[in-house]
Amino acid sequence: MAGVISPWLHGLVDDAAIFPPGNAPLDQAVAEHREHRAAAYGDLVGSFVVSDVKLPDLIGILDDRADRLDDEAPLAVNLVVTGGVGALEPAVRWADRAPLVHLAGLEFALRDEDDLARNAQRLCSMVDTLEAELADVEVFVEPPRLAGAPTAGWLGALDELAMRELPLKFRTGGVDADAFPSATEVAGSISAALDRELPFKCTAGLHNAVRHTDPATGFEHHGFLNVLAATRASLDGGDVVAALEETDAAALLRGVDEDARARTRNWFRSFGSCSVLEPHHDLVELGFIFEDEGAPHEHER
Repeated sequence: MAGVISPWLHGLVDDAAIFPPGNAPLDQAVAEHREHRAAAYGDLVGSFVVSDVKLPDLIGILDDRADRLDDEAPLAVNLVVTGGVGALEPAVRWADRAPLVHLAGLEFALRDEDDLARNAQRLCSMVDTLEAELADVEVFVEPPRLAGAPTAGWLGALDELAMRELPLKFRTGGVDADAFPSATEVAGSISAALDRELPFKCTAGLHNAVRHTDPATGFEHHGFLNVLAATRASLDGGDVVAALEETDAAALLRGVDEDARARTRNWFRSFGSCSVLEPHHDLVELGFIFEDEGAPHEHER
């Protein structure tokens, strides 16, 4: 079943199965990631997301699988560095030395310090030091959450990252209500990134396509198609907050054709999800993925 995933959906979902609230055991998550990548919807799935503290365990699991499977290919990973700038070099060099790990992305959160721009400068200097190891690696930098309007220091940090052309990472949820930013906060983050011509990815809370209230928790979740529509609105001078608050799936991407969606993905690169199947299910339900062989790529709404 080849060709069932439209190009604008390729690599949209990074597999963060080991992170909350999924918390899948690492060996199980690796095996299931391989299954996802081999499935008919495999093009939807991006890299396997792992933290630096789990990297030694991951390497051990991959080595063990290689002993049992002759044709085991390197695993494309996004490596989340949990420490400060000093933790970057050992994490990158360790991953670079592992033959069954292909370092596709690096994710790093800036510590919320008084001089955030200086913190961004230190990160940029370390990325320059690791230029050879990171030549083909996309480095995503997560600024602290906005508490109201962007501050001069927050914007100054983004300016530093923009000079180094380092894409951003924004948090869109978590395991408690306070972890979910408002539509206004997300809109401000998207606009600040695009004003500096910086692509971005998202993490946490984007399990579903469209904005909704989780009946179990009462949390208001952003939708990944809302983020796509909001990105398009920001690029086109539209209402970014309204796009994030839209709950009508049919209205979200109305008038945005497949080519425009693909161009928008140049900016909204991907999102990390502890479930690959939930986003896939929503896309099937909405008619953006067809599971039957020979079916058209997409139902234009």
